[in-house]
Amino acid sequence: MYPLYLTAILATSGFLLYQLYRFLQPQPHKGKVLRISEIYLYPIKSLRPTQLTSALATKYGFEHDRTFMLLQATPDGYKNMAVSRYPEMTQFLTSIDFDGTGNGTITVTFRAFGNEANVKTLTIPLVPKTAKLEPFEVNMHSSPALAFKMPAEYSDWFSSCFGYEVLFVYLGDNRRDVLFQDLIPGKNLSWISSAAKVIPLLTSPATHRITFADCAPYLIISKTSLADVTLRLPKGEEMDVTKFRPNIVIEGAEEPWEEDFWRKIKIGDAEIIMAHNCVRCKSINIDYETGKPGTGESGEVLKKLQKDRRVDAGAKWSPVFGRYSFWNPKSTPQTFNVGDKVRVMELSKQRTIWTWPGLS
Repeated sequence: MYPLYLTAILATSGFLLYQLYRFLQPQPHKGKVLRISEIYLYPIKSLRPTQLTSALATKYGFEHDRTFMLLQATPDGYKNMAVSRYPEMTQFLTSIDFDGTGNGTITVTFRAFGNEANVKTLTIPLVPKTAKLEPFEVNMHSSPALAFKMPAEYSDWFSSCFGYEVLFVYLGDNRRDVLFQDLIPGKNLSWISSAAKVIPLLTSPATHRITFADCAPYLIISKTSLADVTLRLPKGEEMDVTKFRPNIVIEGAEEPWEEDFWRKIKIGDAEIIMAHNCVRCKSINIDYETGKPGTGESGEVLKKLQKDRRVDAGAKWSPVFGRYSFWNPKSTPQTFNVGDKVRVMELSKQRTIWTWPGLS
């Protein structure tokens, strides 16, 4: 038995050493206060977003985000439509009218460049009844889901705008699997960097489900990094944040690209795991005014980012902007508001590595 005074000294020394250890550890964001500056919802995948001041956040993403989708009819069936291959999708604007009961409507406005006098609108139920709708399988990025064909009047309207036959579908309550290999329980991925240790935080298969969003429930970007992209454009030009298709824009980061190493953030009581980079494609080069590939330097944003933003070893040819993020299964649905504080709870020591097979 140690004398009481020696026990007290040892206990005090241990406590002080622990506090010193904590002090020397990398501290999550100690500078400016981070806040949500913008919230975007995409009720119809690849059309223009609806900007909101608040939205209900769930483990599947914001409620009503990317629950509808368009497909082009081909001689062999149907082809998924995404803005990277169908830049004319940028000519469709969306807005949501919430009726207070969880139903509401989506208004789609079509304004074709060069024919601005011919504006067409369509109203769609936000939550259609699916009992009498025909099931239809949609396979996105090797992750299929059963959807429903909307009544012909909706597909016909979109077909008349595009000038070719399309199919308009609704996901309903169905969901797709997330195929990031390091997020699948039981996968042995010794080749993945130890930086991608998100498995302990995402253990429930029920959390690995998404809508028609490409790869994750949330895409989060930093406004500070967006400003860095603007600096790469000619003076007077500003990078359109919606070309990056974010759900949440965070302002207040001290330096561009800090978010590359954010591992976990907290908004209110909700924890969000920032599990993967978002690797970019030519969609960020599109001119949203014309619905065509951009010209000049604004049409070369992808090339500009490739110079120094190819930082993901799993997708080495693609530049990174933003973080694919997942709901911590311990969190419950919560309303996020513009202005809400964002706290960085954990940092990664190394970069995460892209692990979705066949997609980069």
